[in-house]
Amino acid sequence: MIGTTTVAKEGMEIDAQTRSQVVEILSNDLVENYVFPDVAKQIVSELESSKSDYTEITNAEEFADAITKIIQSINNDRHLRVIHSVRKIPVRQKRSEPTEEEVRRDQAEMARKNYGFESVKRLEGNIGYIELRGFRDHELGEDTVAAAMSFIHNTDALIIDLRQNGGGSPKMVALISSYFFGDQKVHLNSIYWRKGDTTENFFTNESVMGKKYGNKDIYILTSSQTGSAAEGFSYHLRNLDRATIVGETTRGAAHPGDRFRLHEHFSAFIATGRAINPITKTNWEGVGVKPHISTSKEAALDTAIVSALEKKVAGITDERRKASIERLIVSAKKKLGN
Repeated sequence: MIGTTTVAKEGMEIDAQTRSQVVEILSNDLVENYVFPDVAKQIVSELESSKSDYTEITNAEEFADAITKIIQSINNDRHLRVIHSVRKIPVRQKRSEPTEEEVRRDQAEMARKNYGFESVKRLEGNIGYIELRGFRDHELGEDTVAAAMSFIHNTDALIIDLRQNGGGSPKMVALISSYFFGDQKVHLNSIYWRKGDTTENFFTNESVMGKKYGNKDIYILTSSQTGSAAEGFSYHLRNLDRATIVGETTRGAAHPGDRFRLHEHFSAFIATGRAINPITKTNWEGVGVKPHISTSKEAALDTAIVSALEKKVAGITDERRKASIERLIVSAKKKLGN
């Protein structure tokens, strides 16, 4: 039984029939689709034994929260959740491909968001900086990736900011990662899919459209909101000893999946696959990616700058240039209160 503490919320009222329908369809969808069949059965059992935690809830948002708390309690799957929608959720038509209109709409949205690239610049001390808000389509976004990487190619170190990145495409993760390795393919990750009992493997590309970054230092900034594919990017590069992670432990959402309609106002995100790292043989689900340098998300950028500059200044023999870098270090440390 999972105890709940609810805070009154405004919103739609629901009745017993709606609650029953949501739980019944959710249970069936979990048994049929959840990547861990045995865990799905445990969750269904917990939903049955914890009825008193949700059968009297009449507020739709509170009900979705209560069900989510129960289903996540079994194995702490951060992707697994029930979502309430004020707007009616249409019945998904069974088809193998999206409509032309859906494709155009998705492509336009990705272009408006610049395929996840929020900012690309060169910081003082010749440090590259890329802020990524998402990992979008690797084919449509290939030109944007190449342009960003060409811009920062001549910097001495690179900071990749994922503090506001909730995830996206593992194929875009592989494309961007390709710029940080040589001409030999590197196995980054695998995803096992329950449907079809298949495994999909992800490797870096031997060649890329833009300029590869070489073996220069890379820092990845993370927060507790860094999720899914953004965690995968951090996890892969961390385990390959290719990047230093700076900031907070990430959200801990490693299992990809899909949304399932439970009712005209409720849906569930159910993990239908699981990531498998070739080095650790596991993933970051429920535990997140732990940083090498732990600090708050607000202090992560300046902390990474200090680390990069201190490493750089150690190899400088020109006294004037060395003094310039040391001033930048002092300035960055002042922002950190040091």
